[in-house]
Amino acid sequence: MAEVITPRAQDYPQWYLDVVKQAGLADNSDVRGCMVIKPNGYAIWEKMQRGLDRLFKETGHVNAYFPLFIPLSYLAREEEMAEGFAKECAVVTHYRLKAEKGGRLEVDPEARLEEPLVVRPTSETIIWHTYKKWIQSYRDLPLLINQWANVVRWEMRTRLFLRTAEFLWQEGHTAHATQKEAEEEAHRMVRVYQKFAEEYMAMPVLVGPKTEGQKFPGAVYTLCIEAMMQDGKALQAGTSHFLGQNFAKAFDVTFTNEQNQQEYAWATSWGVSTRLIGGLIMTHSDDQGLVVPPRLAPIHVVICPLGRNEEERRPCREAAERLARALRDRPRDEFYGYEPLAVHIDTMYDKQIGYRAAEYEVRGVPVRVEIGPKDIEKGACVLARRDRPGKEGKQMGVPLEGAADQIDHLLRDIQKSLYERAKQYRDARTVTARSLDEFRDLFPLRSGDSEELPWNALKFVYAHWDGTRETEEWVQKEFKATIRCLPFDGPQEPGRCIFTGKPSARPVVFARAY
Repeated sequence: MAEVITPRAQDYPQWYLDVVKQAGLADNSDVRGCMVIKPNGYAIWEKMQRGLDRLFKETGHVNAYFPLFIPLSYLAREEEMAEGFAKECAVVTHYRLKAEKGGRLEVDPEARLEEPLVVRPTSETIIWHTYKKWIQSYRDLPLLINQWANVVRWEMRTRLFLRTAEFLWQEGHTAHATQKEAEEEAHRMVRVYQKFAEEYMAMPVLVGPKTEGQKFPGAVYTLCIEAMMQDGKALQAGTSHFLGQNFAKAFDVTFTNEQNQQEYAWATSWGVSTRLIGGLIMTHSDDQGLVVPPRLAPIHVVICPLGRNEEERRPCREAAERLARALRDRPRDEFYGYEPLAVHIDTMYDKQIGYRAAEYEVRGVPVRVEIGPKDIEKGACVLARRDRPGKEGKQMGVPLEGAADQIDHLLRDIQKSLYERAKQYRDARTVTARSLDEFRDLFPLRSGDSEELPWNALKFVYAHWDGTRETEEWVQKEFKATIRCLPFDGPQEPGRCIFTGKPSARPVVFARAY
């Protein structure tokens, strides 16, 4: 039997780690700050990849791959980029080891590189150096490139999926002939991320620009999607950056426009990472384990035939195989990524059904089917939906004849229900602070800046802010809360900053964040 998962209300950070471990998603590696993504976790990432890749290609993008190593001088040519990532960069200085006596290995001091190489924290600099060779004329534009890759950011405080020294991601890098085209691209891609978060992950998000203080180094502005986790903290789940002509000027990427004049290209970049898996866990999972929206589930349905002996088990197993074929043979549509339903038949007959059910519950399989000897007599089965554990989620006596249709309907309903539940949860915990005292009550601190709050007491807080970086930084220092974004769909009315009394253009969203 799986280990007991720490309840969320008791210790939310430990609950998260317990779910990651017991659902078979990832382990800490022997390299500090890095993780081993296990098959169940990687299967979710593959589903995310395939879903996002389709959305990218539907909007005209193609995939390429660029080097892992970036010459130090490239990073230095973009001042904001160099300053923004300097403290997170891993640097390669030598290209060879030498063996000493006893098999001990040392860095060969004579193998120092002429120029150090940075292990990519992001690829703008090397990609724009490459684009200089590719872009000559307006006919070469737009250039709509995405790459799936790994990056390294030398984080000091790490947590599986949410913040690791190495992580997997995609990064889009596009070049355009006009500012208008580039800005439209930046907005288009943040909406693609919103679509993926809400329709695939069933995770509602706020969409809007970051503040100047929170934007990506080197960007003119940054757009983002922000999600609320079950503890009330925010998770930045994806970003899209309008880069202006900053990188084109840094790397001298010019093109001949339609008027036969030389002009710098306009740029965007955008990305999401394996952090999305952390977001999925903390949006939907419960004290029984992982909950996965069906569109991203590695296994959609597990069928458990029952029986005390082979005579009882055989007809149950045969019924399970017929149902599995009927499910796999269903028409492939967009909901399942144009792939067959993933069905697993569990035959751990030496284990009690309670044990078997708990194993698949902790791993987040959306639908479990039980077929026992008494069910065979009735030509029926039992369905259990993962998003409603216990008796609430069980359907008894479902006819086997129509079970495939019923399961398909159930999977689609689970997807919808998970989104609605998460949105209701977020909306109920989104409030407005109209004074500094109200704000202080929403973000209390005890000495030592450690939070003393129930696990789900934090909220998204709309409040007026005067637009200055000084006030933003004071709030972050005083309350450990940051401005997450200026939501496009949020309130727009002007007012007075609750911190300084100065004019405020509109309310912004504050939260504590991962």
